[in-house]
Amino acid sequence: MRALIHNAALFVGNHSGFGLDGFVICPILYHEAGRFVRAMGDNALLQNPKVGDLLIKSGMIPAHPEVCGAMMEDGVDLLVFPGGAHEAIKSEADKYSLLWKERYGFVRMAARHGYPITPFALVGADEFYDQVIESREFADSLPGKLLRKAGVLTDDWRDDMMPFIPKGALSTLLPKPQHCYLAFGEPVSVPHYPDGKTVPKSVLNRVRDETAASIDTMLRDMLVLRAQEKRNDSFIRRLLSR
Repeated sequence: MRALIHNAALFVGNHSGFGLDGFVICPILYHEAGRFVRAMGDNALLQNPKVGDLLIKSGMIPAHPEVCGAMMEDGVDLLVFPGGAHEAIKSEADKYSLLWKERYGFVRMAARHGYPITPFALVGADEFYDQVIESREFADSLPGKLLRKAGVLTDDWRDDMMPFIPKGALSTLLPKPQHCYLAFGEPVSVPHYPDGKTVPKSVLNRVRDETAASIDTMLRDMLVLRAQEKRNDSFIRRLLSR
């Protein structure tokens, strides 16, 4: 791992269900590589004072260009999921797919501040929970209607923040015990465009596509490895992860 990580890196990867992947990746980077990485999260996650305070204490920062720029000026390791909340609540059919839409912000920030991008991929966190009701169906479901009637869900509630109804181990809210596989790719070089210079669209596309291709390759390889090693799971783990 150490050979693949430069000083001051922007870690970019796939987002998993409910955004629990940060609690897997960040501790590993700290313990294995001595890197305290600040994860960038959706501002909506910080609106609740108690939740926001907990996330900030764990190292999360708002995914805002000014905040990101200030951190990069100080040479801080950063982690971002370009798919954002939309990717964190994706359907079962979209597991381990990158749903980045037309987002290039992470490339622009890396180019402006001379940061290399280190792609990473995580397999396992998307199976912590099954989806009883998928996010796209939640608003019209009974729980969704009850929350709307209670005023919790309003008309200005963002579609990409609509949760799914989870089911964990033994049909509880405890996450299923899953083996997690984490891989880091070779750093993607990013041309430096300082002092507010416009980053060409060709550069944005190349860096974004190279990063996504690296992540997709690692995901495929780890999914194959996991399938091969699943036979070694104990009976208890198989029972709890069904």
